[in-house]
Amino acid sequence: MKKLFLLNFMMAFFFVTGCQTIDQKTAEIIKKENTKMEKFIGQSENELKIAMGNPDDVITNDKGTRFLIYKSKKYAIKCERKFEINNNSLVTGFSYRGCF
Repeated sequence: MKKLFLLNFMMAFFFVTGCQTIDQKTAEIIKKENTKMEKFIGQSENELKIAMGNPDDVITNDKGTRFLIYKSKKYAIKCERKFEINNNSLVTGFSYRGCF
């Protein structure tokens, strides 16, 4: 009975520590991506295009704000980075999903 309890305790311990490791790695990936994207805030659209190349798609909303969308694929996972460009052609925001 004690061996069964000890075995269950060890399995639970490894499961919990494994989840913490995944959370830490995820947080590191998010931090790295945010740092990469934040450097474009306040930069001109031309500077963004020099660094990232031409976008895969451009969307304009009814207020005249444009969104430059960059798409890529890594390990069959689609990554999409979207940069918000204001009327002065400056990067004012970004979002991403699936990028690591």
